[in-house]
Amino acid sequence: MKTVIVCASVSHGNTRRVADSMARVLGAQVVAPEQADPAELAGADLVGFGSGVFYGRLHPRLTDVVKALPRGRGRAFVFATSGLPETPLAPFTRPVVRLLEGKGFAVAGSFSCRAFDTWMPFRLVGGINKERPDAGDLAAAREFAGRLRQDGRGPAS
Repeated sequence: MKTVIVCASVSHGNTRRVADSMARVLGAQVVAPEQADPAELAGADLVGFGSGVFYGRLHPRLTDVVKALPRGRGRAFVFATSGLPETPLAPFTRPVVRLLEGKGFAVAGSFSCRAFDTWMPFRLVGGINKERPDAGDLAAAREFAGRLRQDGRGPAS
């Protein structure tokens, strides 16, 4: 099963740690948005898209990659790290999920966890969630990836 994870991790490496945890389970390659080849992503069996959350949205570089994708046939998932929890009424992964669905991808799910955040106003107090993502968050990310692998019926390479 060919799997690629596109990860925009720009502040503290939080999202990259989550991406790397998932990649080990999925046998996936992790690439930055600038390294992503839209044609290759559209032909992969499973593609993950993740970033930190900035003002309630995933990183624009990540969203730009999704917008540039040709129509796909594979499965996709979305993940995020954030200082604040994702809310049911306005989940920050939803816009990217909708973009992927519009491109023909079957979205297999989304994952989010709390992470160290020093954006304003949290910078004034030295940030929040200083120890996150922690071992429990990374274990949850691996479990999520395991379910994706099992649902795709493909072994990790």
